[in-house]
Amino acid sequence: MTVSRTPATQGGNELATLLADGIAQLGLSISAEQQARLLDFQALLAKWNAALQMTSIRDPRQMVVKHLLDSLSILPRLDREPISRVLDVGSGGGLPGVVLAIVRPDWQVTVNDIVHKKTAFLTQARATFKLTNLTVVTGRVESLVVGKEVPAPFDAIVSRAFAELMDFVTLGHKLLAADGSFWAMKGVAAESELALPPGYALVERLPLQVPFLDAERHLLRVKVAA
Repeated sequence: MTVSRTPATQGGNELATLLADGIAQLGLSISAEQQARLLDFQALLAKWNAALQMTSIRDPRQMVVKHLLDSLSILPRLDREPISRVLDVGSGGGLPGVVLAIVRPDWQVTVNDIVHKKTAFLTQARATFKLTNLTVVTGRVESLVVGKEVPAPFDAIVSRAFAELMDFVTLGHKLLAADGSFWAMKGVAAESELALPPGYALVERLPLQVPFLDAERHLLRVKVAA
């Protein structure tokens, strides 16, 4: 998996140009202030990553493409849904959860991870960027209870390379709103990995075009079967 060459300029503005070019290719409307916050978030992730090993990607250019733009690539589809509450399962370094919270301040985003050092980072990101719409929850997703650890079911439950589709749905099903959807971000969507528990159906299998990334990406949508 490689990051292809881009028209971004060299020098101090290279990352900002790369991000802006990618956002334009995705057809998204994201303010200059939000783009600056995304790059600041990336810098914070890189700083913490030196000690916590949250991502194997360390090159700033590759982080823009493989983390920020990859996370943003699901928005053209999610923006078509009536979403107000989002859960990011196995959020790790806040991808895509913190990215979504930065660019969609009207969404209430909850990021969840079992690893305390990762949720410590997510809590720091929430404070650093004053993300009042972001909630951090530590623990196994299957142990979270609506009305206790989380206040209400979620319209969208997302994951990025968290688990097999079967496990993702099985572990999180009690947290999904009645008409909500699971959204799984995957690389190659192999047929052997599309099995689901009874009562659920794969309703969309969408190829994602991540700007400047020469790799296959898919977004899988699962709902309660009609």
